[in-house]
Amino acid sequence: MLNTLEVFTTVLVGVMVGVEFSVAFVINPILNALPEDSGQLGRAHGGRMLGAVMPVWYIGSLVLVAAWAMAGRHHSGAGLVVTAGALLILSVIMSILLLVPINNRGKTWTPDNRPADWKQQMNRWDRFHCVRVAVIIAAFTLLVAALA
Repeated sequence: MLNTLEVFTTVLVGVMVGVEFSVAFVINPILNALPEDSGQLGRAHGGRMLGAVMPVWYIGSLVLVAAWAMAGRHHSGAGLVVTAGALLILSVIMSILLLVPINNRGKTWTPDNRPADWKQQMNRWDRFHCVRVAVIIAAFTLLVAALA
């Protein structure tokens, strides 16, 4: 049963990392290159869609890592799993304090109601997001190492 939990958790966190990596280094650069208002509209739509899904994914991943840490506390790699959990907690805190407030504003914007500094706010979100991606990549790497 522990092996199933380890593999399922690692895959779930890995896919989450892939989605967030893609947002940072594929989707947002594509949206930023679109003409006129298309990029801003795309980011608003993405903010609504992913803003609904990602909290469940982040918290679900954290719960699974905690379950793994508890169930495997006497196995090798337990420290790696606990550290990965701490990094996921950090990513959730970063999300709540830094990214969600910007996302909540951005997902309501249209070309008619967006603020004058909307691009600066999106750039700020992108910078925070890249740091969060690095944090969750580190957590994923620790989970993979704990499998060995």
